[in-house]
Amino acid sequence: MTPRCSSRFYLYGVSAIAAIAGLLFGFDTGIISGALLFIQQDFPLSTLMQEMIVGSVLIGAMAGSLASGHLTDRFGRRKLLLIVSGLFVVGTLTAALATHVSLILIGRFIIGIAIGMGSYAAPLYIAELSPHNLRGALVSLNQLAITIGILCSYIINYVFTSTHNTWRIMFAIGLIPALLLSIGMLFLPESPRWLIKQNLTDKAMTILRRLRDTEQVKAEVTDIQNSIQIRQAKFSEIFSPWILPVLGLGAMLGFIQQATGINTIIYYAPTIFQLAGFENASSSILATIGIGVVNVLATVFAILYLDKLGRRPLLLTGLTGMCLSLLGLSLTFHLGADGNDLRWLAVACAFTYIICFAFSLGAILWLLVSEIFPLEVRATAMGVAVFNCWLWNFAVSASFLTLLNAMGPSQTFFFYSMMCVFGLVFCYYKVPETNGVTLEEIEINIRNRVALRHIGQTSEDPACPKQYSPLT
Repeated sequence: MTPRCSSRFYLYGVSAIAAIAGLLFGFDTGIISGALLFIQQDFPLSTLMQEMIVGSVLIGAMAGSLASGHLTDRFGRRKLLLIVSGLFVVGTLTAALATHVSLILIGRFIIGIAIGMGSYAAPLYIAELSPHNLRGALVSLNQLAITIGILCSYIINYVFTSTHNTWRIMFAIGLIPALLLSIGMLFLPESPRWLIKQNLTDKAMTILRRLRDTEQVKAEVTDIQNSIQIRQAKFSEIFSPWILPVLGLGAMLGFIQQATGINTIIYYAPTIFQLAGFENASSSILATIGIGVVNVLATVFAILYLDKLGRRPLLLTGLTGMCLSLLGLSLTFHLGADGNDLRWLAVACAFTYIICFAFSLGAILWLLVSEIFPLEVRATAMGVAVFNCWLWNFAVSASFLTLLNAMGPSQTFFFYSMMCVFGLVFCYYKVPETNGVTLEEIEINIRNRVALRHIGQTSEDPACPKQYSPLT
């Protein structure tokens, strides 16, 4: 193995270990879709309580995402991921050993805090270690890990459908990746950008030499130093005129990701398939495994092509496909999804929706929010953007069963399809192309008040970013 290949392998390994936080994110959000069917056998649950069990994770995630910006700036990205792994262990044990519904809620809330912190810290950590030409693929490893975690949760849901204390085992299996994350993070380096921000430049250069497999890292260090102002940015500064448009972009992307209905499929897939005609829990969960498989495969496609095709083409194509899939799902339920043909049409629409989401909003949201914010305010601004995502995740997930009961499945999915139309229009006009541009170049462009849609590299010389027109 050549030194360059060795360095590349090391970088992939570091990113993969950090992405275990994403796997836990996916596992602990997906496992509830099957576990909920069996928790009701031990603890009779109203619709409101079912929504609370699902929503408790999301409330915790909101709290975790708000705290994560300050904590990563103070303790570093690596240490925060160690804290995240510990919270996953504590929350998982609490939920799995619960003797009352309230303990399930507490355990899921603690898991939610870990998810909120991890969904922020893992992509940020990976983005700050990655060279710009690999950043899209490496950060998207976190999204791939999320989809693998969801798939694993669906498989476990199916395997343990007839086991005594089924839901406890489902929860407890989450201890395995949590412990792997704890052990792995002990051996990983800190983010060079965070170290430089702490005036630990020599240590940062040592890490960069290992990651880049070259002694010539001075230019990259200088770029990072130039992007950091001496003073620490205050929280209020994320609302300053030059950052506010980018903050609004990150917040709106979080809204669109959730308002287009992804977690109604992820959290309630077995329930949806039962409505579509799969009569028992086992068959509906088996159909849900297919959702997990196509989710992983489409995310692999995104990883392979994000840095080749760019962010915008995949995002716009995916939103179009999501809209058409939801319209098809709405029509299926309108016609009556109790016939065999219509039942499988509902499955096909759900699969197509997941595929389109996975290679667009699923991968691109977490990538963009790790790219667009300047280093000086990145931790705080990204924390606000991730909080907003979890806020809308909670709002959509906690209201889905209520909407389903009030409007019926046809009108509910039609509503989500209209959210896709809104998202498509917004992304067409507002989302920048960041492919092939370093984080420091993106920051320079923002500081120069460039038009957001043109934050991207279109110069004929790949090494030289093009000049952009300032906002008026």
